[in-house]
Amino acid sequence: MFAKIPKLDAPVVLIPGLCGFDRLYALGWLIKDYFPGVREQLTAAGNRVLVAHLSKTQGVAHRASELKRFIDRHIPSGPVHLIGHSMGGLDGRYMIARLGMESRVRSLTTIGTPHRGSAFADWGVRRFGRFLTPVFRMLGISYQAFLDLTTQGCARFNETILDVPGVRYQAVAGVCEREWIGAEWRLPHRIVSEAEGPNDGVVSVASAKWGEHTDVWEGDHMNLVNWPNRLARRRGVWETLAPDYASVLRRLPAK
Repeated sequence: MFAKIPKLDAPVVLIPGLCGFDRLYALGWLIKDYFPGVREQLTAAGNRVLVAHLSKTQGVAHRASELKRFIDRHIPSGPVHLIGHSMGGLDGRYMIARLGMESRVRSLTTIGTPHRGSAFADWGVRRFGRFLTPVFRMLGISYQAFLDLTTQGCARFNETILDVPGVRYQAVAGVCEREWIGAEWRLPHRIVSEAEGPNDGVVSVASAKWGEHTDVWEGDHMNLVNWPNRLARRRGVWETLAPDYASVLRRLPAK
């Protein structure tokens, strides 16, 4: 039986990661929800839940400014709780520490966030940065996000973006065993395994740990926000992770 999800006094803002979105529609039909089932589970418990819409590949500082504008527009006053997936966790940390939101944010929960960067981001920048940078520039597309997610980028970030007293920080890390790793994760999983150890396919447990408590869930990087694991579903053993967010909310201040 699933644990009951608490009802919090303050709204919950879900923050997508790199290349993320809130919901994708085509001809009025919902194609994909970034947090499938999570929003519904939290809302069914009586919580007000919003999903931020941020730039796909802009850097952390830019996305954090967008996040602040989103909150100010939709929740103009009062406290909020933040749950950020992947890069979204860094956006939340920056907004709290640098953009005057420390008095409004009660908590930040990071889900599979590379607080110390990702060896796969390092590999990608080294291998393809020289060739793809001119293409991104020609197309007018920012590539700052990829630099911000390297181990060097996150080391610089952590030197200046400090946790704010009075805000509760906690994290969720993911571990995906080789037999459950889909083809899309095999290369990054191997690269991160060799450099950092157990990981969710792109972010290691060591990098994802943050705050006063870290849960470790089984699943790949997108399973953590309840995208089904294709191999597990094919074998008939996939179980939704949305109810696991009950443990996240239970550690948050209700008032």
